[in-house]
Amino acid sequence: MDVTARQKRRLPSRGSAASFLVKSTLLKIQRGVKNLRDGAPALVTAKEPYDHVVAESRTPLWTDESLSEKAFQLGKVQNLRTAVKQLNGRLIPAGSTFSFWKQIGRATKRKGYVYGRQLREGCLYPEIGGGICQLSNALYAVALDARCQILERHGHSQIIPGSAAEHNKDATVAWNYIDLRFSPATDMVLEAKLTGTELMIRLKSKQPLRKLIPLNLVGSGRSTIKNEEHSCPTCGETTCFRHKSIVHLPELAGPEKTAFMVDEVWPEFQAWITSNHLEQDCLFSPIDGARWRQPQYAWSIQGFDAVGHATAQTLLRAFRSRKVSRYGAARLKSQLESTENMAAALGRLIPYDARHLVISQSYLPFLFKLGLLGGRTYDVLATRLPLHDLHEPLDGEAQKHPDRKTLAEFRAPDWLVGLESEAYAGAARVISPNSDLVDQGGGRGVLLPWTMPQPRAAKPGKAIAFPGPTAARKGCYELREVARQLDLEVVLLGSELEGADFWEGIKTRRIAPGENWLDGVGAVVQPALVEERPRRLLQAIASGVPVICSAACGLGKFHGWSEVGYGDCEALAASLSKTVSGKQ
Repeated sequence: MDVTARQKRRLPSRGSAASFLVKSTLLKIQRGVKNLRDGAPALVTAKEPYDHVVAESRTPLWTDESLSEKAFQLGKVQNLRTAVKQLNGRLIPAGSTFSFWKQIGRATKRKGYVYGRQLREGCLYPEIGGGICQLSNALYAVALDARCQILERHGHSQIIPGSAAEHNKDATVAWNYIDLRFSPATDMVLEAKLTGTELMIRLKSKQPLRKLIPLNLVGSGRSTIKNEEHSCPTCGETTCFRHKSIVHLPELAGPEKTAFMVDEVWPEFQAWITSNHLEQDCLFSPIDGARWRQPQYAWSIQGFDAVGHATAQTLLRAFRSRKVSRYGAARLKSQLESTENMAAALGRLIPYDARHLVISQSYLPFLFKLGLLGGRTYDVLATRLPLHDLHEPLDGEAQKHPDRKTLAEFRAPDWLVGLESEAYAGAARVISPNSDLVDQGGGRGVLLPWTMPQPRAAKPGKAIAFPGPTAARKGCYELREVARQLDLEVVLLGSELEGADFWEGIKTRRIAPGENWLDGVGAVVQPALVEERPRRLLQAIASGVPVICSAACGLGKFHGWSEVGYGDCEALAASLSKTVSGKQ
């Protein structure tokens, strides 16, 4: 700022700040008393769908990527991420009063609010909850366009270039005495969420309303201020008493930070994370696997700026898993509930300035539900098909084969399927060693090489090994038919979910503890409809034992396996005849 501009500008002083504090405190008390008499009610979540959009506002989250504004932007997005949770899905009944502060509540650190930019006395300076005026601006804009009755609205004292104040569609708020209040003429529901790049606010009705033309308001005549001359990090006024407030901000020129949120260890994901993480990144996993001797969670934590765990939640999950059956709908339901709780626990560890996340697929819908993906980009570590794509083939086969009960045993609830589909569609990349999952990810897919196990020396033989479990989705019915036709011995490695007598009439054997399961095996067969972890197939390939399986097993362009489609008994018989029986 040049000398002339400095001379014209009156800097805030401790005296003016104290005067402002006294006045605002009196106003807060006055508003508090008034609210006791005629305060607006708290809104509840709508129980019915409201499908017709009456008004919509979409505003960019990242409006200034300069280093001096980076911390303000990160703080603002975190504050918006926290605030919209109190609004999304809330019903505003006809004639009732919507109050911004009644619904949002006071912005405090305990609730997850951080320092963002706030305009006061001509200065843009750090304050807890700063930046949520973007939300009040958007709410005011949709309330106007939906022709709601505006009961209370206050414009900002000055205009920041590019803001809603330029169009007189702004609404400043300050706890609790400067509020935004409006009342709709018909029942409406608020939809409030953050995408990766925008704040989206909608008002929706149950029935279609007459199409309304958005209002064009005339300017307010307020003065305009320049960001660089009035913002604490760049104004140059080091003698101002507020200058020290910028110490609350993170490093202004700090590098971009990624948070890795992982579940069980897959060696392919471990290798990829080790090669791709940077020193400023953080890693969050259920438990310190090395310390607690839990190898399934023993992620390498070297080289991360921060590491966090949800140890108590993990131990609770293990305890609860012992109280349900080893298989079935009850266990799967319990697993979903535990995963949701785990995602919430790990989500609380995410630093607000992490703009990119790498997420294990199991956490994805729950983090999306919590609003933690808003304002961020993210990648998915894919371990299975999305639930929608998983249910579809299972439902189709269950209709064709109603006698095969395991095809229809359990389905995730519709709300979870919908959340995962929406979250999956927003992922920047879908990362997996499973070629089938990567192929379905389209151009976003990143194929990792499978980690091959150590080879095992095995005695030759003509038995066929079925990795199991004995479930219809793994292709056990087709294998049973072909084994009977070719008089083959089947080595069973999994539990018998189709019933104890499923393999009756077929030569079978079970592997004793410590026995090499590949001994006497001429081929490993899994013509599966779905498959998540083809580890035994990889073990067979590494050991030189032929593998016959479906593309759903995700082996991709590996040598050492032959493809047969799920349900294709003729192709399976031909392949086994050639591989095991030696027939051409």
